[in-house]
Amino acid sequence: MKVTHSLVLVALALLDMDREDDSRVWGYALSKRSGVRSGVLYPQLDRMMGEGWLEDHWEEHAEGKKRPPRRYYKLTDQGRRDLGAVVARAESQPRFQSMKEAFA
Repeated sequence: MKVTHSLVLVALALLDMDREDDSRVWGYALSKRSGVRSGVLYPQLDRMMGEGWLEDHWEEHAEGKKRPPRRYYKLTDQGRRDLGAVVARAESQPRFQSMKEAFA
């Protein structure tokens, strides 16, 4: 997969959120956390699932909720390793230096 700024931002957000108690994340929260707009984010998530880096599932539709069910994403073990490697490589590449504060 081509390493882009959006991939690195999404990887950083996923790895950061994975450390929290509930490691599953839904798209809107991931978009807000990463700063990647939905038109770029969802195709990126589909490619990540194709690589085996993410698993997905839909929440159960509960009575009384006035919104559609959310689709949740969760990092796989392979995703943790591979996305960690993507971030590590990006930290040393000059084209990602403008993102220096994101790596901190």
